[in-house]
Amino acid sequence: MRFAIPLANGKLAIHFGHCASFALIDIDSEEQIILNREDIFAPPHQPGLLPPWLAERGVKHILAGGMGQRAQDLFAAQGIQVTVGARVETPEKLVMDFMAGTLTVGGNACDH
Repeated sequence: MRFAIPLANGKLAIHFGHCASFALIDIDSEEQIILNREDIFAPPHQPGLLPPWLAERGVKHILAGGMGQRAQDLFAAQGIQVTVGARVETPEKLVMDFMAGTLTVGGNACDH
């Protein structure tokens, strides 16, 4: 499974759609280990662009601090699950906590 985490200074970026880059993390869900991390630059901001762009890169799950409902719906249409309310942390910690069932999430940091 491949996760996408928006980045700011090497940790989760609170505002998903305006991040400069993403960490793409591949996991082995059976073994519950991280197989690979690839950091990629985000394309220029354009509404509706990120869902197909990340789907083309094999992303199946997004961990985000905040994301608007319309964006969440667009990702769902691409078969990508979204978890919002994640805290600012390293991508590896977020993914490991998610796999362990211990990821702490709060409110959605985005209100549009």
